[in-house]
Amino acid sequence: MQFETVSVIGLGYIGLPTAAAFCAAGKRVIGVDVNARAVETINRGEIHIFEPELDVAVYAAVNKGLLRATDTPQPADAFLIAVPTPFKGDHQPDLSYIEAAAKALAPVLAKGNLIVLESTSPVGATEQLAAWLAAARPDLSFPQQTGVEADVNVAYCPERVLPGHVMRELIENDRIIGGMTPRCAERACELYRAFVRGECIVTDARTAEMCKLTENAFRDVNIAFANELSIISDKFGINVWELVRLANRHPRVNILQPGPGVGGHCIAVDPWFIVDSAPEEARLIRTAREVNNSKPHWVMDKVDAAIAEAKAAGKEDKHLTIAVFGLSFKPDIDDLRESPALDIAIELAARHPGKVLAVEPHIDALPDKLKSSPNVILVDFPTASAQADIGLLLVDHKPFKEQAAPTHLRLVDTKGIWT
Repeated sequence: MQFETVSVIGLGYIGLPTAAAFCAAGKRVIGVDVNARAVETINRGEIHIFEPELDVAVYAAVNKGLLRATDTPQPADAFLIAVPTPFKGDHQPDLSYIEAAAKALAPVLAKGNLIVLESTSPVGATEQLAAWLAAARPDLSFPQQTGVEADVNVAYCPERVLPGHVMRELIENDRIIGGMTPRCAERACELYRAFVRGECIVTDARTAEMCKLTENAFRDVNIAFANELSIISDKFGINVWELVRLANRHPRVNILQPGPGVGGHCIAVDPWFIVDSAPEEARLIRTAREVNNSKPHWVMDKVDAAIAEAKAAGKEDKHLTIAVFGLSFKPDIDDLRESPALDIAIELAARHPGKVLAVEPHIDALPDKLKSSPNVILVDFPTASAQADIGLLLVDHKPFKEQAAPTHLRLVDTKGIWT
């Protein structure tokens, strides 16, 4: 069966670019999202999130009549689920969004359909998805029931793109495709080859799920090493960025750069899915998460020290102005999800009685979590540099790198660009 119409459930940072990529390959796409504003925006040929080149791709897809957004699933040949998988309780994966997507699309399923889960998920989530679908549609057969003879095929294919480069990496990167049966994987490969130029590598669903988690846990562990090294270096009065540069001259050493913590929807989240599933075995992975989660507290200690110095020089708390440079979870994007920089700014706003000047060149308004803080103002770089007493550099955005270090401020530089 040919895949002429594809439905993408979830039109966020992954779903919408994926929908646009299918449209660019000539497929008709029905995008589904519960966010009414997102649906209306997309149907005007515009975008509700920022990603380079996405606006052009969505405009073209809508104007060619290939992309249509709705809040209710419609019949299609293939369904891709790209909804969030946040936490609940003590870092336990919350599959309620996947369950809701399954129950929403189940009524429009038909024999011959393919369903691919793209959401980052714990091991076994694809099987759970298939179980929810089977319960909702007992008139259809699924892979766990009839194997390769199933009416509906189910597979897992995780995204592995870099924010800021999503439109290019969706096409160029290899894809890991895990089918519940070889037939499921074969059909999923056929679907993705519509736009993927990288290799489609086949495995089973559980291995594909674990592969995605492993990739981000690997990065998390290596970032934790760099962050722990920065804390140790500070204790000894050593410039950690010089230390890393020197150590990396060894032919088999490649230490990453430290920062204020780890954020985003992947690295800060995915390793916990492994820990939750294998708490006794995932000792190193858990420790890395704890190291990275604790780094913002260390940053706050450095800010407190800068405040104490300013007070010793005669400034009162309420007259001290602190500039926070960067709120996103990584450079040169507007994504604030799981951002340690944002968390630090929120804590600083709650604890500091004076003004907090937020400088984030990729947003036009303060996020909701900061809007309720009357002492926080969104300003540009020159304003913050001129008015602040203390500068806290949290994100190494390109515009910040292009500026000379504001040496008249007491600086806490967590990225080493002004050190």
